[in-house]
Amino acid sequence: MPKTKFQGIIFGIIMSYAMAYGMEVYNIAIKEGVNLAAGGFSNMTNTVFWDALIEALYMGVLVFLFSSLWGNRIGAAFAARHCDPQKDNPYICRILRQAGTVAIMCPTMSLAASILFNVILAGAPVTQLPAIWVGTLLKNFPMAFFWNMFAAAPFSHWLFGKIFPEK
Repeated sequence: MPKTKFQGIIFGIIMSYAMAYGMEVYNIAIKEGVNLAAGGFSNMTNTVFWDALIEALYMGVLVFLFSSLWGNRIGAAFAARHCDPQKDNPYICRILRQAGTVAIMCPTMSLAASILFNVILAGAPVTQLPAIWVGTLLKNFPMAFFWNMFAAAPFSHWLFGKIFPEK
């Protein structure tokens, strides 16, 4: 885990882009209708991964910004209310922090994506934004939770450990 402010920024960048890329793969596959074809997500093509990489380049900046401003703080506060690292298993405390952060960041990023992709780029009326946001949140929350728990966070911790090995 990060020990300095600089390490915290590096970890935050890694985690932000790991989350942004995974969520963009998911959303682009859905946008292309991959999930509706026989075989579902098994029909993804390499273009999904390329298109997701392009979108993740700027969405990762938003994830980093919003998580730095409030997502990580609220996630840490949630974990602190429900877990004491001195008495409880530190791994459980870390999982609770991740869950609390996802519970804040998914609605935040779903709103940002709804505004950007639906209202600004697709021209949906602003009056429909609440419904679009709820629909986007319902679609994204299960993926964001499980992607964070089982892919993005483990990958981020692994990569961070390779960059900053503990002595």
